[in-house]
Amino acid sequence: MSNHSKKPTIIFDMDGTLLDLAYDDFIWNHLLPIRYAETHQCTIEQSKNTLYDFYQEHNHTLNWYSSRFWTAKVGVDVLAMQIEYKDKVKKREGCLELLNYLKDNDYPIWLATNADAAGLKFKLEKTHLAKYFDVIVSSETIGHAKEFIQFWEILAKQHPFDAETSYFIDDTEKVLSGAKKFGIKNLFSIAQPSSDNAPRTEFAYPMLNNLTDLIEHLEQAEEREKYA
Repeated sequence: MSNHSKKPTIIFDMDGTLLDLAYDDFIWNHLLPIRYAETHQCTIEQSKNTLYDFYQEHNHTLNWYSSRFWTAKVGVDVLAMQIEYKDKVKKREGCLELLNYLKDNDYPIWLATNADAAGLKFKLEKTHLAKYFDVIVSSETIGHAKEFIQFWEILAKQHPFDAETSYFIDDTEKVLSGAKKFGIKNLFSIAQPSSDNAPRTEFAYPMLNNLTDLIEHLEQAEEREKYA
């Protein structure tokens, strides 16, 4: 990554931020219950109840994001299942417009995702987004989920950045809170992570109705910097 840029680092989450979370909702809440019921010869209701208990047990842990873990846990090849339906992976509206703006204006652009390395790889191949990022990091390679301050401490050692000036955009409150504990000041969430769900009206962090709304925030910050 180039170190000469004086622009703040912009760190993005992937699923629910740059990509439409409707795909992941389909995989985990619709398709996996069907495949689990077929595999274990139970009803869809039983399948959903079992998976719900598993989800609650492992939510916000590294296991939650691991395709290898879930394949062993549920007896269904979840990575193969995701790749089977890769055509449902979609960029959120304004994604390319925002990334091109940042690239054209020399902002360092990072991707920090909880998706495991295998899931990250196939989604980047499907969306062709890798070329935009100076740094791409999966929590699987860091060893901690983004919800925890250790993720950010290790990331900052591997790829130093200024937490005071950097921006981090994520759709999950616990992840944003982990970044806040580390010291990242400019935190934004997403009003509508999934196109299948209505926009959120209340959230603990400022929300972007459209990804391109971030441009106005950055331009206003540049103006304040000029006259500081």
